[in-house]
Amino acid sequence: MPADRSHPPATASVRRLLDLLAADAPAEELAAEPARTRAAGVQAGDVEQVAEATEVALSVRRALDQHLRREAELVALFDTAGDLAGLRDLDAVLRAIVRRARTLLGADVAYLTLNDPVEHDTFMRVTEGSVSAAFQQLRLGMGEGLGGLVAQTARPYASTDYRTDQRFRHTGPIDDGVAEEGLRGILGVPLRLGEEIIGVLFAANRTPREFTPDAIALLGSLAAHAAVAIDSARLLEETRSTLARLEAANETARAHSAALHRASDAHDRLTKLVLRGAGIDDVAAEIAALLGGGLAVHDTDGSEMARAHTEAVAPSAAGLAASHADGRAAYADGVWTCAVLAGTEPLGSIVLTGRTGLSEADRRLFERAALVTALLLLLRRSVAEAEDRVRGELLDDLLAGPDSSTHWDSGSLTLRARRLGVHLGRPHIVAVLGCEPQLRSRLAAETARTARSLGGLTGTRHGHVVLLAPGDRPGELAHTLATELGRTLGAAVTVGAAGPAAGPEELPAGHAEAVRCLRALHALGRTGDGADIADLGFVGILLGGDRSDVPSYVQRILGPVLAYDAERGTELLRTLHAYHDHGSSLARAKDALHVHVNTVVQRLDRVAQLLGPDWNSPARALETHLALRLHRLTHGADGSPLGPGADRDR
Repeated sequence: MPADRSHPPATASVRRLLDLLAADAPAEELAAEPARTRAAGVQAGDVEQVAEATEVALSVRRALDQHLRREAELVALFDTAGDLAGLRDLDAVLRAIVRRARTLLGADVAYLTLNDPVEHDTFMRVTEGSVSAAFQQLRLGMGEGLGGLVAQTARPYASTDYRTDQRFRHTGPIDDGVAEEGLRGILGVPLRLGEEIIGVLFAANRTPREFTPDAIALLGSLAAHAAVAIDSARLLEETRSTLARLEAANETARAHSAALHRASDAHDRLTKLVLRGAGIDDVAAEIAALLGGGLAVHDTDGSEMARAHTEAVAPSAAGLAASHADGRAAYADGVWTCAVLAGTEPLGSIVLTGRTGLSEADRRLFERAALVTALLLLLRRSVAEAEDRVRGELLDDLLAGPDSSTHWDSGSLTLRARRLGVHLGRPHIVAVLGCEPQLRSRLAAETARTARSLGGLTGTRHGHVVLLAPGDRPGELAHTLATELGRTLGAAVTVGAAGPAAGPEELPAGHAEAVRCLRALHALGRTGDGADIADLGFVGILLGGDRSDVPSYVQRILGPVLAYDAERGTELLRTLHAYHDHGSSLARAKDALHVHVNTVVQRLDRVAQLLGPDWNSPARALETHLALRLHRLTHGADGSPLGPGADRDR
C-alpha cells in the first residue's frame, strides 16, 4: 500500500493506532501496526517511531482493560453489598457471592466452606459449577489440603496445580474428591470475622492456573462480604429468636396471670361456699360451672355423693390409681379423675365429664377443686364424728338400763334422742356387730355411716359395735348389715339382732338378746352371717327370754303341714307324730296308725313336698321333732289348742 503523501508516514500510523483504541480493538490488532508500517516501505526511523507509539497504545489498552475489570469487580462488590443490605435468606446471599466469584475470576468452580468448632474441621456449605457429589460433601480437617490449611492459618493460599503441589498435606478423601471434580488450579481465602476464622472461599479451574495478586485480592473482598453476610444472618437469627422467646414469655406471663386470677377467683368462690355451710351438691355444681363440664363426687367405695350436669358416671380405676400415685388429675376411660385426699388418706374422688382436654390452668383448677372437696369432706367428717360421739354416749346410756344408775330416766333419754332426730316411741332394732379386732375401728366408722342413713344411733359396748335403728324386722336387718358391711370391709362381719323394742325400757334386754344371738352364730359356725333369735330355730327358743314365741316357732316349722290338714282334713301331722315317736320306722308307724305301709309312705311324700326334700335330714329332723313335741305340749291329743291362748293360736 503506498504511503499517504498528505501526512508523514509515522503520523498516519499513530493516527491509525488512536482510531483502533477508540474502536476498542483488541491488543493483537494494535501490536500488528509496526509490521504494517514496515510492509508499506516506510523508512526505518519512521518504523521505530510507530513501534514506540504502538507500545504506548498497548499500555493504554492494558490500562483500559484493567479499569474495565476493576469496574466490573466494583459493580459485583456493590451488588453484593446491596444483597447484604436486603438480607433475608443467607443461603441465597452466599450462593450469589460464590456465583460472582466464579464469574469475576473466570473460574470453572467456586465454593465456600464453614468451620465446625465441634468436629474441628471445615465442611462444604455452597458450591457453584460443581458436578461431583463426593466433592460437594467433603469435610476438610484443620491443616488438611489447601482449604484446611487456609482455615487453620487464616492466610490465603493458591496452587497452580494442586495435584502435584507438595506444599499441602494430601489425604485420600480430599484427593479423591478433587480428582473426581477434575480440579487443578485452586485459590482459597479465609472468611474472617474479627480475629475469628469461620470458613474459606474458593475459586478453582480444571486446568493449571497461576492466580494473580489481583485475583487473590478480589476473592478476598468477596470473602469479606460473605463473612459479613454470615455474621449478619447470625445476628438476625439471634434477634428473631430472642424476639420469639420474648413474645412466648410475654404470652406465657399473660396466660399465667389470667390463670392465677381465674384460679384465685375460683378458690374464693369455692371457699365461700364451704364457709357458708354449702353441701357437696352446691360445690359440685359450682365446679362444673367453672370448668364447663359435668361433675360427680364419689366416696371411697365408689358410691355417689353428689352430681351436677352429667349422667351417673363411675370414677375410672386407672385414672384414680394414677391420681393417687402422683397427686394430679388423670385422664382415662373418657373422663378426668382426681383423687380427693387428706394427706395420704383417701376421702373419695371427683370425676369431670364432657372435657376431653384440659389446659394446664383448668387442670390445676380441677385439682384445686379436689382440695376444696377434701376440706368439705373433712369438715363434714368432723361434724359427723362429734355427732357420733354424742349419739354413742346416748346409746351407751340407753343400753346401761335403769339398774346402772339412779339418774337413769327414760323421759330425759327420750328427749335427748328426740333432739338427735331419733324417736324412741317407734319400734327399734338392736344389732350387735362383730369382726376381726384389727378391723373394729373401720367397722365402727362404716356402721356410723349406716346409722346416719337409717336415722339411728351407733356406738361400741363391751368390745362390740352396736347399732340402734328404727324397724320391726331384726333378722332381715341383721342379714343386710352382715352382707353389705362385709363387702365394704372385705372381711366377715357377724350380726346378731333383737327386737323390735318399744321405748327405752326394752332396749337393755334387746341388747342382751342380740349379744346372745351373736355368740350363737359364732358357736354354730355361721360367722359372717346375720340373724335374730327366731332365725336360729330351736337354738333361738333356748336362748330367747320370751317363751311366748313357741307357737310362732311351731308355725314356722310345721305351718305348711298344719294348713294342709286344716284345709283337707288329712292326717299328715298325726302321721309325723307316729313316724317320729316310733324311731322313724315305717312298719311300726303303720301299726300305730292302723293303715297300710304304702299309706304312710304316700303321706310322708306329701310332707316332703310341703316342708322341702331335706325335711328328714338330721338337722331338720331335730327341729321337726322338737316342733312336734312343742305342738303336743300346747295342744291336746286331738290337736286342739290348750290354755287361755287357744283362740289366738287357732
